[in-house]
Amino acid sequence: MARNFRWAYLLLAAVMLIITGCSGSEEEATSASQLRTGLSKDEISNEAFKDLFPLQYDSYKQNEKMEDTKYSGSVKRSKFDHDKEPYLPVLFNGYGFATEYNEDRGHIYANEDVRAIARITDKSIGSCLTCKSTAVPHMIEEMGDDYWGGNFNEDIWPKAEAMGHSPIGCSDCHDPQTMDLRVTRPSFIKGMESQGIDMSNPTKNDMRNYVCGQCHVEYYFAADNGEVTYPWANGFEPEDMYEYYETTAKEQGFEKDWIHNVSGTPMLKSQHPDFETHIEGPHGEAGVTCSDCHMPYDRVDGKKKISSHWWTSPLKTMDQSCATCHTNRDMEELEERVIGIQDKHMEALHKAEDISITSHYYVNKMITSGVSEEKIKQAQEHIRKGQWFWDIVAAESSAGFHNPQGSMDSLMVSIEESNEAINLAIEELTKKGVNLEEVKTEIEKVKKAVYDEKDNFKKKDKAVNSYFPAQQPAPKK
Repeated sequence: MARNFRWAYLLLAAVMLIITGCSGSEEEATSASQLRTGLSKDEISNEAFKDLFPLQYDSYKQNEKMEDTKYSGSVKRSKFDHDKEPYLPVLFNGYGFATEYNEDRGHIYANEDVRAIARITDKSIGSCLTCKSTAVPHMIEEMGDDYWGGNFNEDIWPKAEAMGHSPIGCSDCHDPQTMDLRVTRPSFIKGMESQGIDMSNPTKNDMRNYVCGQCHVEYYFAADNGEVTYPWANGFEPEDMYEYYETTAKEQGFEKDWIHNVSGTPMLKSQHPDFETHIEGPHGEAGVTCSDCHMPYDRVDGKKKISSHWWTSPLKTMDQSCATCHTNRDMEELEERVIGIQDKHMEALHKAEDISITSHYYVNKMITSGVSEEKIKQAQEHIRKGQWFWDIVAAESSAGFHNPQGSMDSLMVSIEESNEAINLAIEELTKKGVNLEEVKTEIEKVKKAVYDEKDNFKKKDKAVNSYFPAQQPAPKK
């Protein structure tokens, strides 16, 4: 009897070892709580981890690569280029994103790029650094709420440099002493808890989403102190977040990110809602994590198994990222399937984008033609919603793949709302006797002027003219 029990125990132990070998790396099979790096708990330099974890560090350095897939990559160039999104200076007119908006490069360039971007000015605040620098968690701990609204150029950046910070890296996701996964941005914890999600004891699988989700999200700066805030109290769906902006955020003093220079609309700027889109998409609902696809396990030199820290498109690492689950699929066919989804998505995205652009100019004409403020406001509400539902898809990083159906649904809402604004404008402009064919012609002319402008920094200036004058409010005295 005792012998049978012993063999049963050994069999169970063997099964557990097999499971461990399939679900984690060889390093991770050893309890993280047993690991002691000898580093300080306050270590924020990526280089401090280099000798302890050379294989992971080498894969992290691969983020320096400048490579593109069809719809994503890290080549440094403006999104306004003709083969990308030349009309964004119209959609974001009056806001910093109309001045400079570049392709997102690898995390390793985060500090370099945030310093170089023209959107950072003498009025920028600490919140702008929140997901760029390893110093941020310690700055928040030390400065409290003074961090969020601190002057970026005068106070925040010099302090981060004095701390010896690094761009996004090891200490952002790992406890330096034990290498346990951790969330270091308090805004994420607050956002999750606003939905009633218990953050006190997340599973390992949860953490493989959370460490990415603490930054790859939609957010805004709170009205009272500039704190990075996630609009999740109602849920992760675009409809949930938009409802939050129209209710809770407004009640707390946040109404808009900017006033649109063409239509005079109070606008919302979406950021990069990869976490929300993935969680609500087919892979997220199936329990697949961000790390499963973007940090796949890899054999180095054919022996050592590590989690890759080259954060890139899974299309570049399909044998590791996709083939482990899709064992019955040919990888070339699977890649074609992914790109096909992205092609259809981008076609719909650009259709919604064009209708949104058109709606801004129709409302501009409503304003200059003396249409009632009530009707103008109604049209502006449609514009605001239409562009945000476009932007929540456009700002997301997967070109629709994280949640194909959800993205298409959002673009449908965008098109419907933008068309509502146009139809309302046509009705009111007709009453005023405005020549609608002339309006259409002038819209095409102004779009062409933006497209033809070679200097990307000047494109925003071409978005308004004598026919469509700027609608920024007069400065307060």
